[in-house]
Amino acid sequence: MISKNQLKLIRALGQKKYRKQYNQYLVQGEKNVLELLNSGLSIANIFATPAFIAAHRSALAAHQIIEADEDSLTKASTLVTNNAAIAVVDMPKQQALPTSGLILALDGVSDPGNLGTIIRVADWYGINHIVTSQDSADAYNPKTISATMGSFARVTVSQTDLTCYLPSLNLPVYGAFLAGDNIHQAKLKQDAVLLMGSESHGIRPDCEKLVTDKITIPAYGQAESLNVAMATGIILDNFKRHA
Repeated sequence: MISKNQLKLIRALGQKKYRKQYNQYLVQGEKNVLELLNSGLSIANIFATPAFIAAHRSALAAHQIIEADEDSLTKASTLVTNNAAIAVVDMPKQQALPTSGLILALDGVSDPGNLGTIIRVADWYGINHIVTSQDSADAYNPKTISATMGSFARVTVSQTDLTCYLPSLNLPVYGAFLAGDNIHQAKLKQDAVLLMGSESHGIRPDCEKLVTDKITIPAYGQAESLNVAMATGIILDNFKRHA
């Protein structure tokens, strides 16, 4: 069963300051924990229901498993439902920032759910490293991890100062704007940066100065704008069509 100290740690890891302090984060729910088991990431503990343990005994054999009933997991979890398992995971070592290929960069994307969905979209299109501004959402926020639907295990997210990073690449920077060149007609280079802005403010002036090519998704209806995760998927699809 979950001890009081373990329960305290799980609840603490829902907050960014404790994730930094312990250098650990949470992976919650059956789907995400199963993806985690195949990831090669360092797992400190897995808390799971007897049913989950019985169904995945062989996959769990190499890990430290602590049995718990679903009520206890629900009390510990940040999720409302799907509390068959919770894992405490060690943060991976920082990786070098990407310098070639198609690089996805995010400027001030502050919503954890949107970041998680973008991670999932990036995984779909074969992008395994996303670079975000330092004030973007935390990739290890439980809401972010949950929204990735397992893609957190394959996509690295690094935070950095984009105003220093982007100029160092010497690559074209395609920025998504409401007013820009039609993405359907643009000649898209594959060795480049796709820069997406925040949900409310778009790409900010300091990063806008670094954009070499402004692009837009043409609208055929009356919607004011697109969700940043949806827009990222549409633009990445256009890049892949040109590959």
